[in-house]
Amino acid sequence: MTGTFVNTAAVAAGGCIGLLLKRGLSERMEKTVTAMLGVATCVIGANGLITTMISTDPATGRLSSSGELLLLVCLAVGSVIGEALGIEEWLGGLGERIEKRLHAGDFSRGFISASILFCVGAMTIIGSLNDGLYGDSSVLLVKSALDFIAAIILASTLGWGVLFAAATVLVYQGALTLSAGLLAPVLTGVLRDNICMVGYAVVLCIGINFFGVVRIRTANLLPALLLPALVPVWESLVQWLFA
Repeated sequence: MTGTFVNTAAVAAGGCIGLLLKRGLSERMEKTVTAMLGVATCVIGANGLITTMISTDPATGRLSSSGELLLLVCLAVGSVIGEALGIEEWLGGLGERIEKRLHAGDFSRGFISASILFCVGAMTIIGSLNDGLYGDSSVLLVKSALDFIAAIILASTLGWGVLFAAATVLVYQGALTLSAGLLAPVLTGVLRDNICMVGYAVVLCIGINFFGVVRIRTANLLPALLLPALVPVWESLVQWLFA
């Protein structure tokens, strides 16, 4: 759990620094930083999508892509499930109650955006599994440095919600680390890449939201992250039916 504790502390520390910097930002500067944050987030999401979807044929050197249909199905079905459950509304209501106590605006936006950004990606999965199985925290320590910088920038524009995302990192990565023995044989190869692919698509949606042109209800996309795990079950069922 060493890597997770360090990562949690890094997010909390970065969030505190970002909140201090927020006080010195003018409205004009805050809008500019928010737009640049949107650009950076879109780049992170697009880069992750390209990495997980595009591969090179060792024999011919040609590029090929895969997973487009799976991505479409996961996002579509996941959004329907999320809308039916009202995840965005529930988190929004919770955020409003916290906003009133802290006298801080837009808590839920910062919390949701930061939580997804910090917890989605191959570094989270691989780092947590390595920490749990071998006591190797090196991947999570590198992630902690990146998250520290991201937390400063996010908190300087989105406020208190980013600081509370440290709790999400602690719970999510801690659960992966403690369950590493059970999850390691499953969260490898194709399944890991598929989960990351969907996750990076959600990160891209977060980046788009920063521009304020359209508002994608990203919290309602969270069920999409679980759907790639059902693919092996579906394939086994199809093989059993047509065997």
